[in-house]
Amino acid sequence: MNLKQLEYFVRVAEVGSFSKAAVLLDIAQPALSRQVRLLETDLRAVLLQRTGRGVVLTEAGKRLFEHAVGILQLVAQAREDLEAGRDEPTGRVVIGLPPSMGRLLTLPLVQGFERRLPKARLAIVEGLSAHITEWIATGRVDVGLVLNPQTQEAIEVQPVFEEALCLVSPAQAGQHRQGAQDGQGGQGGQQAQEVEEVEFAGLGAYPLVIPERTHAIRRVIENQAALSRIKLQVAWEVSGVQSMLDLVRSGHGHAVLTRAAVLAGGRPEAFTVRELTRPRLYSRLFLATSATKPSTPLIRHAVDLLMELARNRGHEVDHINS
Repeated sequence: MNLKQLEYFVRVAEVGSFSKAAVLLDIAQPALSRQVRLLETDLRAVLLQRTGRGVVLTEAGKRLFEHAVGILQLVAQAREDLEAGRDEPTGRVVIGLPPSMGRLLTLPLVQGFERRLPKARLAIVEGLSAHITEWIATGRVDVGLVLNPQTQEAIEVQPVFEEALCLVSPAQAGQHRQGAQDGQGGQGGQQAQEVEEVEFAGLGAYPLVIPERTHAIRRVIENQAALSRIKLQVAWEVSGVQSMLDLVRSGHGHAVLTRAAVLAGGRPEAFTVRELTRPRLYSRLFLATSATKPSTPLIRHAVDLLMELARNRGHEVDHINS
C-alpha cells in the first residue's frame, strides 16, 4: 500500500467511475485500474464493485475509504504546515455550500483564492446542510456553511447571519383590494395591496411546496408546527429552491423561504412574499468546521475568506429586508 494508491482509490470512490477519475487525476485508465487492483491484492479484499453505471464501494471499501481520507488529509496538512513556514499557504481545501449559497458565493470564493491564495487549490461541493455537516465530521470537507445545524460533538459552528422566513405565494394570491377592506371602490379598481405578514397559526390553510425532512427549513417549520399544534398540508416535497419557486409560480402551492431566496431566484415580481409572525421564524446560517481535525494555515485563511464573504452577504440581506 502506498499514498498514491490510496489517492487513486479515494478519487474513484468519490466520483463513482474509473474513467471520470482518470480524467481528474490525469492518468491513463488502465494504469489507474492496475493501481487499484494492486491495492486490493495487498489488502486481500475487494474494495470496488462494478455496476452498469460505474463502481460502488463494498463493505471493505467503505471501511478503507474512511481511513484513506483521514490519512491523505494528515499528509496534506503536514505538507501545508511545512510550506506555510516557508511561504504562503499551499495545498487543497474543500468548502461545502448549500445550493442557495453556492449560486451566490462560488464566484467570489474563486476570485478570493486567486487573489489571496494563488498557490492553493480550492474544491467547492454543494449539498444539503445535513450532508455538509456529515462530510465535515468524516473529513471529506474542511469547512462549510450550514443552515440551522443540529448540535454535533464533531462539529464547531460560528453564527454568520439570520433571515426571517416568509410565506411565498403566486403574485395574485394573498393580495386584496383596499376597497374590499374599507367598503370603498376607490378609482374604479384600485391597485392590489399586499398583505405583508401571515400569522404562523394560519399556515395550515395553505398547501405547501416544502423540502424533504432532512432539510434545515423543513425541520424549523415542523418543530414550530408541533409546538403550535398545527397540521401542515404538504402538497409536494421538493428540495431545490428554484424548483420550489417554479411550482409556486405555476400555482401548485405555497413555499416557506427567505425573501433573499426569492430575489436570488429571479422574477420576484411573480410572487407575493409575506413574513411569518407570532412567532417569527428564522433561517440561521453558520460557518462549520471540524472539532477534531487540526486546523492548518490554509484552512484558517479559507475560514477567514468564507466568513468575510458570507457576512457581506448578510449585510446585503439586511438591506433587502429593511
